[in-house]
Amino acid sequence: MGNASPDPSLPTNQVFDSAMSDNVAAIVLAGGRGSRMQHDVNKVYLPIGERDMLEYSLETMSRSSDVDRVILVVRDEDRARAENLIAETVPAKLTNVVIGGATRHESEQAGLEALATDIEAGDIGIVAIHDGARPFMTLDLLKATIEVARATGGAIPGLRVHETLYRVSEDQAEALPQGSLRRVQTPQAFWARPLLEAYRRAEREGFEGVDTAETVERFSDLQVAVLPGDRRNIKVTFVEDFFQAEEHAVAWDKGSWTDLE
Repeated sequence: MGNASPDPSLPTNQVFDSAMSDNVAAIVLAGGRGSRMQHDVNKVYLPIGERDMLEYSLETMSRSSDVDRVILVVRDEDRARAENLIAETVPAKLTNVVIGGATRHESEQAGLEALATDIEAGDIGIVAIHDGARPFMTLDLLKATIEVARATGGAIPGLRVHETLYRVSEDQAEALPQGSLRRVQTPQAFWARPLLEAYRRAEREGFEGVDTAETVERFSDLQVAVLPGDRRNIKVTFVEDFFQAEEHAVAWDKGSWTDLE
């Protein structure tokens, strides 16, 4: 990522617009499927421990002192399931349930458009976007991501890549330098107005990014800094991930790891 920096001395040549609110809105994406887990139900509603996967992220967002409101983006066919979950858990700060699109990018934009009036009015300064299939986002990681985004324009957690990776073409394979590679996670956080405009520009050009940061990099001038991620902030995609998540849940309580205290 051209402007990203993994160094602790993060770039500071951009200044947070003092006219914008300090308020932070979070978008939680819950539009996945369970096909790769060999299940017909949307995976975010599958149980981990004694609760649905999605509940973990919603609770952490609600407990965070850095987040002011939460938007949940769901598939239309999951609306009733989402509303039942919300009625049972009553997550604080959840203000909207929004129907997403066919892709992650479309769902991100649906969440942003639900916030657009407040973003354009300057009432929301930062937007954090999180994948509900990553249940173990800690309060500390969420806080750090928002703080770095406020200072730089954008922030993404990333893990160093230790495996050897190759770029493969028809006639050759080129080893990629491990030192410059990161495995990116969510939450990802950005200044709200440039983020919204980036998605609107992407829509006009028919572009869909693989994650939020790709769209921001292509359609805005924001710097995007990389901060250290959490190896237990896994994305539950395959059956083996589900078993790993069950193990992690034993050491999890209210947005923190109990074995690190």
